[in-house]
Amino acid sequence: MSRQIHHADPRHVWFWWRKLLTTATSAVLIAALSVLAPIRAAHAADGGFHIVNGRLLDANGNDFIIRGISHPHAWYPQRTSSFADIKVVGANSVRVVLSGGRWSVNTASDVANVISLCKQNRLICVLENHDTTGYGEASDAYSLSQAVDYWLSIRSALVGQEAYAIINIGNEPYGNTNPTAWVAAIIDAIQRLRAAGLTHTLMIDGPNWGQDWSNTMRDNAQTIWEADPLRNSIFSIHMYGVYNTPSKVKAYLDSFTSRGLPILVGEFGWYHSDGDPDEVTITEHTTSLGLGYIGWSWSGNGGGVEYLDMVTNFNPASRTDWGNWLITSANGLEATSVEASVFEGGGDTQRPTAPGNLEATGTTSSSVSLAWSASTDNVAVTGYDVYRGSARVATLPSSMLSYTDTGLSANTTYKYTVYARDAAGNVSEASNTVSATTQSSGGGTDGCTATYKLDNEWGTGFGATVTVTNTGTTATKGWTISWTFGGNQQITNMWNATPTQSGASVTVRNMSYNGVIQPGSSTTFGFQAAYSGSNTSPTLTCTVN
Repeated sequence: MSRQIHHADPRHVWFWWRKLLTTATSAVLIAALSVLAPIRAAHAADGGFHIVNGRLLDANGNDFIIRGISHPHAWYPQRTSSFADIKVVGANSVRVVLSGGRWSVNTASDVANVISLCKQNRLICVLENHDTTGYGEASDAYSLSQAVDYWLSIRSALVGQEAYAIINIGNEPYGNTNPTAWVAAIIDAIQRLRAAGLTHTLMIDGPNWGQDWSNTMRDNAQTIWEADPLRNSIFSIHMYGVYNTPSKVKAYLDSFTSRGLPILVGEFGWYHSDGDPDEVTITEHTTSLGLGYIGWSWSGNGGGVEYLDMVTNFNPASRTDWGNWLITSANGLEATSVEASVFEGGGDTQRPTAPGNLEATGTTSSSVSLAWSASTDNVAVTGYDVYRGSARVATLPSSMLSYTDTGLSANTTYKYTVYARDAAGNVSEASNTVSATTQSSGGGTDGCTATYKLDNEWGTGFGATVTVTNTGTTATKGWTISWTFGGNQQITNMWNATPTQSGASVTVRNMSYNGVIQPGSSTTFGFQAAYSGSNTSPTLTCTVN
C-alpha cells in the first residue's frame, strides 16, 4: 500500500505578473449583471447564513466568526470520529474535503451524513470541492463548471441546510496559469448555483493555488460580489509562503475590509515548502478585524507536507506542535472561537455526570499518570478537561480516560481534577481530587528519550511514529535519534526529521523548526518503510546536540 499524495499542492510562487482583465472584458462582465434576477437586499429571510455590511451572519442574524479546521473526509471517509475530536479542541466550524470524481465520489447520502455529524457536534460545515485544485496547471484538476455539476448532483443533501452549511465552490480553483480566466469562471459558477435555487453562503477561493499573488481576486472582488444576485458570497484567501510578513498579511485583508467586502483566511499553515507563512500575524490580524480563519489540516497529509498535520494519525491525544499552537496560542481556537448561535436553545441543558474514580496510576520524577471512569450524558459526552490545580493542562476526546502530565518538578506534590463536557457546552461537576507526588530526580542529569510506535502495516510496508522527549532541565538546541533495524527495513519517506540509513543502521536528526524542545516537552516525527519478513520494533538511542 502506498500513501497517496493528498494536499501536496505545488504552491510554487511564480513571480511574473499576468495582465489583469482588460477594460473591455470588465465591461462585458458588468453589462451581464444587468440581466440577472432582482437582488434580494437581505438573505436572512431564507433562514441561512447571509452577508450584511461585509460581515458573515448566521441564521439568527448574529455575527459569526469562523474558527475552523480542515478535515480530509474525501480521502479518509472512515474517520468520522474526527468531527467530535475537532469540536473538542474548540473549533466552531469544520471545512470538509469532498470530491466529485478526481478522487472517490462523495455521494449525496455521504454528504448528508457529513452535515448530520457537523450538526450533532454543533459545528458549522464548510463543504469544499477539492477536485478543482490547481486547474490549468495540474493535469487532473477539474474546472469550476465541473465543480458546479457536482454541487447540483448532491443538491438533495444541501437544500434545507442553509443554516448549517456553507458551500466552498472549489478549492484553489486555478493554478498560476492564466489566472485572469478565473474571474469569468467563478462568476459563471455563482450564477449557475443561484439559478439552481441554492441560496447558501458561497465561499470563493482565489487563483494562484488559492494565494492570489497576482491579485486577480482582490482587484475583481467588487465585480464578483455584484455578480451574486443574493449578495451572499465570502472571499477566501489561502495564506502560505506568499504571506510571510506582517505587511503582506495585513495589506491583503485590509484591501477587502476597507471596501466592505467579506473575507476570511480559508486555509493556512505554520510552514510550507514555498516559504514560511506568518501564522502569528494571520491569527492576530483576523482576530483584530473579527475575520474568520481555517487551519489546514486535522491529519492525514502526505507527499512531504506531513508537517501540516495537527494530530498524528488522527489521534487527538497526539497533537503536533502546529496543532497545539493553533489550538492553545493567544489567538488560537480555545481563546477566540465562539459557537454559532443557531445551536443555542436546542433544549440540552443537562450536564454530564462527573468523571468518577480519578486516581494516579503512576509517577516518575517529571510526570504523573492519571485514569478515571467515564461520565454519562443524556445526549453524549464529547470530551474531558484535566486540571492541575486551577490550570487546565489537557483537553481530551471522550474516548480518552487516561492522561500523563509531563514536565513536572521532582519530589513535588500536585493535585488533579477532571471535568466532562457535552456537545452543547454543558460542563459536569468536578471529579474527586487526587494528589500525587513525583519521584526524586536522583541527580537530575540532562538528556532525552525517544519512543517508537508502530502505526500500521500492510504486508510490504509499515508506518511508524517516534516521540522525542526532553528529560533534562534546559531546552535542547537539537537532537539525534539512532537505531538498528532487526531485519531488512528500508525507510522510504520521513517527515519532521532527516534520516540517514546505512544498511540496518539509521540516524535521524531534527529539522530547523523542531530542534528546540523545552524541558518536559516532546516533538514527533514519522516515517514509512518497506520490508519483508519480520518487523520487530527497534531500540532507540536519543542524544541532545
